[in-house]
Amino acid sequence: MLEETYRLSKENNRMLHAMRRNAFLGGIVKFIFYILILVVAPLWLYSTYFAPLMQEATRTLNQIQGTGTKTESQLSNFEQMLSQVQSKLPAALNGSQQ
Repeated sequence: MLEETYRLSKENNRMLHAMRRNAFLGGIVKFIFYILILVVAPLWLYSTYFAPLMQEATRTLNQIQGTGTKTESQLSNFEQMLSQVQSKLPAALNGSQQ
């Protein structure tokens, strides 16, 4: 009976050690899994969905700024033309009155 108790206690001890080892390894696997979820998933989401949207938004913004620059240039040219016309207009009126 003493030998049977000894054998059972050894078997129980082996099972407890195996359970602890499995629990420890399971904890490590869970930790790695959650790290992957928290690190890799946002990077994948960004590269899949947000990066193309950001590129398109940047391209649109650059087009809008380019259009604004063209408009400013055209307005500047119009102002120069208007000032040239105004400078010639009084001279023409003054010459016709004399």
